[in-house]
Amino acid sequence: MSGKSTDAVEDTGGTASTANGGASGLGAGSSNNSGNSNKSQAPPKQIEKIVLQYLKSKGYKDAEKALREDAMLEGSDSTLGDLASAFPASEMGADASVPSWILFYNEAEQGNPDAYRQSYRELRRWIDSSLDAYKHELYAASYPIFVHSYLDLHTRGLHEKAAEFMELYSGDHMEHHGQDIGVLKTFTTKAHVEENELAKVYRENKYGVRMTRVGLELLLSFLQDHQFTLLMRTVNQHLNIRTVDGAVPISSQREADVGITGHTQNQLDEFNRQEIALGSMPLDSFVRDEVERTLQDEAGRADTEAARSGATSLLETFAHIKQEAATTGLSARDAVPLPPARGPEVEQQIADLKALRKRVALGPAALPSVCMYTLHNTDSTLNCTTVSEDLSLLAGGFSESYIKLWSLTRTPLRGFQNIVAPSAINSEEDIESAREQTTEDSRRLVGHSGAVFGVDISFDSKYLISGSEDRTARLWSLDTFTNVVCYKGHNYPIWDVAFAPQGFYFATASHDRTARLWSCDHIYALRIFAGHLSDVNCVRFHPNSKYVVTGSSDKSVRLWDVQRGSCVRVFTGHTSSVDSVAISPDGRIMASAGDDQTVAVWDLGSGRRMESLTAHTGPVYSLAFSQEGTLLLSASADETVRAWDVKRSPAASDHPIIVQRRHNQQDESAGQEPDAAGADVDAMDVDSPKKPAPSSNDSAAAKSTGEGKKRDAAGIWKSKRVAESEALLRTWRTKSTPVYSVMMTKRNLAVATGAFALQ
Repeated sequence: MSGKSTDAVEDTGGTASTANGGASGLGAGSSNNSGNSNKSQAPPKQIEKIVLQYLKSKGYKDAEKALREDAMLEGSDSTLGDLASAFPASEMGADASVPSWILFYNEAEQGNPDAYRQSYRELRRWIDSSLDAYKHELYAASYPIFVHSYLDLHTRGLHEKAAEFMELYSGDHMEHHGQDIGVLKTFTTKAHVEENELAKVYRENKYGVRMTRVGLELLLSFLQDHQFTLLMRTVNQHLNIRTVDGAVPISSQREADVGITGHTQNQLDEFNRQEIALGSMPLDSFVRDEVERTLQDEAGRADTEAARSGATSLLETFAHIKQEAATTGLSARDAVPLPPARGPEVEQQIADLKALRKRVALGPAALPSVCMYTLHNTDSTLNCTTVSEDLSLLAGGFSESYIKLWSLTRTPLRGFQNIVAPSAINSEEDIESAREQTTEDSRRLVGHSGAVFGVDISFDSKYLISGSEDRTARLWSLDTFTNVVCYKGHNYPIWDVAFAPQGFYFATASHDRTARLWSCDHIYALRIFAGHLSDVNCVRFHPNSKYVVTGSSDKSVRLWDVQRGSCVRVFTGHTSSVDSVAISPDGRIMASAGDDQTVAVWDLGSGRRMESLTAHTGPVYSLAFSQEGTLLLSASADETVRAWDVKRSPAASDHPIIVQRRHNQQDESAGQEPDAAGADVDAMDVDSPKKPAPSSNDSAAAKSTGEGKKRDAAGIWKSKRVAESEALLRTWRTKSTPVYSVMMTKRNLAVATGAFALQ
């Protein structure tokens, strides 16, 4: 797969402060002048005058009188600015001298009521542009800063500013701290801050935060360089920062030393209890009536008893589907609006019924057959692949900014001639005569001006959607093989695209940290799903089209409500970028995987992780559920396709076939040669145009990216061995072919695609 990198856009500048022991109490304005004799020192009397003027401005009359008498100071009409100007210029720089801090306090606390909002806004912008490796821990540290800034505004009597501050920035923390923010929003007076139990908990206890040493140094350097004294004071007084080695995962917010002891910190479980509708899409009334009429006509015209029996069984199956949709499906009010159904939808429903009758029932003892399509001579320029549901087309997106189509049925892909007079088209024969006279079963679609990173084909194989580095998505007709619409809206490259099950809507995922919902008949996005902290790498629709699920480089997965445009579930637990997601056909289970080589299985209803599946030794690129939702297939860079039992029962693991298969897997892992081609793998080579042989520079680059690694006897990358989960049922190995995508047809045939890689 083509690598996606995010450039570092934040220059930390200067020398970062050093974190010792990981505790709070880090000096905000402490100066290092004690060890530097060359620095000019401020006159003691001048400092005393500034302190005296500060006490006077705050109304501390007793303290002012005592200092005046002890220091023998006379009254002065000079302001803090006038007194500060007497200091050497070097003292007013980033060293945070006494006059600069006092002057800032005076402006922030008296002359600038927007100081909290402005400084927190800059902190938030800085975190947004920081490196992905530190973004999570910086966001976690910003929450207590946000809370205490809000409480400070109320304490100072700036209630309108506090309400504005809460309205602007509370959305950043709703997923993990929704309950607390709901209580804090009700504060309107200083008395609320002083009397409310939740406010007392925050005021009287330090908030525990886990950070890496580098992340902590970056934060302190930013606050000091920008002289955000109010925020630095909050860090010193209210945060207990513990430094850790290595990355800080999102799940660390559930640890005992994070937050305030005895107070529930991570309220993500409460956020994930929002009510969602996971039922199936209701049948369109036109489709329902037309399907019944068509099946009845077929039964009436049947010449043989077998044909009549077949049509009758289809009617019975359809009646069962209607009954199930009526009991578990969405109501018409909750369903996503779709254009009126037409003939193709009826034909598709009938085809699905016939496929259902021929579907193979899968389980631990009956695994699917896998058809593997290997693409040769791609020279590492192939970024993505997809196969149509009817297995008629295979499409690939390339770095040379084009899409290539292959006919899997060897049918010529014939577009129309350059000049076609619409008035001359009166019949099917006229349409065929207007097509190109070619026998080629592959062709290119050219239109993008950058690498193509995502492609998907509609359910009826009539349209293809593509996303590119050029920040656009394009809709292509697979009848004329031309570009129909260009959709613009993203600010950065598009990593992934996906059609809705009904084909009218599609979604895009981008480097700009958003996913967007589009409809084919509008050139602008209908919804913008914003909330991820980094690139959105993958996107898929729920089977009822009411929700969209996204995976991101911020190590999280989110479920979005299409109609409201809001996030309704957040799934955390991955330790690296999430590159693939899939939802079971019944809409109840979701799976995600990525660079951490782990497949996570989630319950959409509760938002909880059901299981973590391990065995892969490379990034997982694609996931697919069987039609019953009992089996999950995963495709990986480790050149394998693996099958997992996601709804297994304790008795299933003792089945003789399962026991024998487990022994075979262990033998392969121990170093014995597997079967030459794999009994259940059908291989078909699909050739790309021949490319020049790679240069020595290309070979060096391949080695640097991990390509060309030697493999052991079992065909596994020579890397750290991974403990295999009990749910693993079977592993299909390819020959030097990282598997880019895997899908399950309506009949439960597994179809995988990949590009051959030279070792």
